Amino acid sequence: MANLHPGIADTTQTNFAVTGSSNSLYYHRGPKISYAGFDTVVPYAQFSVSDEVTWSAQFSGQGYQDIRQLSRTSLLYSSMLLEERMILMGRGTASGFSGAMAAPTGVTVTARAAGTGENPITGFTTAVWVKVTSDAGAFGESAATAAFTVAVSAGNVVDVKFTDSAQALGYNVYVGTGASDPGDAARWFMVRSSGQTLNAAVTPALAITLQGPLPTSGKVVPAADTSAYLAGYDGMLAYCMGPNAGYTSKLNGAFSKTNPGVEFQNAFSAMYAFNKADPDAILLNGADRKQLSDTLKGNAASNYKINLSQDDVTGVTLGDVVVGLVNEVTGKRVELEVNPWLPQGVAPIISWTLPIPDTQVSNVWEIKNVQDLMGIDWPVLQFAYESSSYWYGTMINFAPGWNGCISGITAA
Repeated sequence: MANLHPGIADTTQTNFAVTGSSNSLYYHRGPKISYAGFDTVVPYAQFSVSDEVTWSAQFSGQGYQDIRQLSRTSLLYSSMLLEERMILMGRGTASGFSGAMAAPTGVTVTARAAGTGENPITGFTTAVWVKVTSDAGAFGESAATAAFTVAVSAGNVVDVKFTDSAQALGYNVYVGTGASDPGDAARWFMVRSSGQTLNAAVTPALAITLQGPLPTSGKVVPAADTSAYLAGYDGMLAYCMGPNAGYTSKLNGAFSKTNPGVEFQNAFSAMYAFNKADPDAILLNGADRKQLSDTLKGNAASNYKINLSQDDVTGVTLGDVVVGLVNEVTGKRVELEVNPWLPQGVAPIISWTLPIPDTQVSNVWEIKNVQDLMGIDWPVLQFAYESSSYWYGTMINFAPGWNGCISGITAA
């Protein structure tokens, strides 16, 4: 750890006494090196999903479709798809995991006259009531904030401002209306992704503007936190956006068009300075990768030029895509990979291996299953064929500090 000077002289005397001992033991030797470690205990968790086929469905399908076979195939793919989402967005509450995601803080709700291009809210009576949660992705959201209210009048919009939560993938705003608190059952899901709904015209930029007709149906405020689970483990985003990550940044804006990719180059520079990290890949949502590719074309401020070659027979093929970035610090090519389940607005920066010899860490990320995915057909106890999947294991990141994340990427 320490940047020790190794130089010695014939008169050098270094204390090699046992730690905690009051005795001094000096030798003619160089100073001792020191170590730091990342110690954690990662428990196993059990997972399972189930399905059933009624006898009437099975027998009705004879000659057309083997319904039991279709059920087993669907169960297998459902299990694998759910595991993929856990690998990406899971959060565990057991010791050693990240635990529940925090709700946003510093919430304020302000009514103002609608500006240019804004639609005044409609469907309100007297006042608007708001609660906000942090979005954790596929499996849920944080507990809601307290209720905040503001009196509104015709021609108003409402700005909902809040302080960013470090690991939030987005924000869910629930809204109701009335002279008094309408209660959670009357608050409806309003907006989902901070990346798509931030109002850059409002100070601070981390604000969502409620406008147009208020919803009269939809998802209500969750009764409890659903962002993390006891029978679960931390996924890639929990590590890449967590306190032990090597780099985290909330962009809260679109990718730069004047210097395409600069956001990732800043991350590469900071990660290398921190611990000589040299990432292997960047995961992107499809919309974010398209936005990054679009920074190369149609913008006079960009330093890039695209030449199209015309085929005499078929014409011109339009479109271009960024497939990788050259790390301007190390010169390494970093691959861009689209993940189908990654929410828009977040881009984890991944190291699959460590750029350090003899670390005894063969893989930075590993799934440790005591029991791999298996299928069970249950005894027939009613007029149905029932089955379940089952697997038992956990996910481990051996070096969180060699990974990072850029989040808060808004639509261009």
